[in-house]
Amino acid sequence: MDIEKLLTPNRITFELKGRTKEEAIEELIEILYKDRVIEDKQEFKSAVMKREKEFSTGIGYGVGIPHGKSKAVKEAAIALGISKSGIEFDSMDGEPVDLLFLIAVPDKSDDIHLKILSYISRRLMHEEVRDRLKEAKTYNQILEAFK
Repeated sequence: MDIEKLLTPNRITFELKGRTKEEAIEELIEILYKDRVIEDKQEFKSAVMKREKEFSTGIGYGVGIPHGKSKAVKEAAIALGISKSGIEFDSMDGEPVDLLFLIAVPDKSDDIHLKILSYISRRLMHEEVRDRLKEAKTYNQILEAFK
């Protein structure tokens, strides 16, 4: 998987300001909207929040991977937000989220979101990768952490 095509430099915020799950997701949606990946913010947010109501995407270890499939999405993309203070996310381990990956995929895409989820999850199982991502200050440091 070519992470550089999905997670570009302008799709990252190193200081996520949102304090709640919804605020943080909205902040990342705004990033994808400004990058012209999403045409309708509210429609995409509805898809993401519907998924969150079914089961929280806070997978533990300070990581959240909300995702949505919607006709409002023009191309598969990832937005990454790094929180310095942590976000309450209803995570499996009850801990706040520091790393938030928002995955956006078009409605008509096959299983690309599952491949992206798998790719991110496999790498984030390693504490060293999570630590390097939390400490990253540049796009290149983000990419290096994934390698």
